[in-house]
Amino acid sequence: MMNPPVSEVIAITGTPGVGKSTVAKILQKKGYKVFSVNELAEELDCIIGEDESCKIVDVDVLAEKIGGVLPKGIVFLEGHLSHLLDPDKIIVLRCNPIVLKERLKVKGWREEKVLENVEAEIVDSILIEALETGKEVYEIDTTNMKPEDVADFIEKIVKGDKEVKERFKPGKVDWIKHVGDWIEELMRF
Repeated sequence: MMNPPVSEVIAITGTPGVGKSTVAKILQKKGYKVFSVNELAEELDCIIGEDESCKIVDVDVLAEKIGGVLPKGIVFLEGHLSHLLDPDKIIVLRCNPIVLKERLKVKGWREEKVLENVEAEIVDSILIEALETGKEVYEIDTTNMKPEDVADFIEKIVKGDKEVKERFKPGKVDWIKHVGDWIEELMRF
């Protein structure tokens, strides 16, 4: 038996280390339905391989299968691929690349993977992919925010708070202009 159609799917995406999982847990504690893209990919048999640091997900197949398992209502999809799963809204979490670098190092990531993800954050990789979907997109710089505040802002965006939606329109986070100042710190491991 198929579940009823989903009312609204909101992607919480961003480079690894920006706070997606932490914020998702807070939203779940507030009573929202939250699903991890990685867990859904496992559950729906959409893993097509592995490299040394992560599982490779067949995003197209996952996007097709996902509608059949999501409950009706407001649903959050958390993961750095969530913006590719045809959500209604996309919230891209961002983080200062120097802070991000330290977070990934603390997680025990290899230098090459840390620098690859820092570079992706600097050049707005996920934000650009999100904007290319044509969906409603917001970006939140989590660098100096408490996760609870990020969750509150996401909740306000979902509820349609015009002031908050305006505050987090894409294009206000610009790491490129700081790279010259940060280059020494970014390259030191």
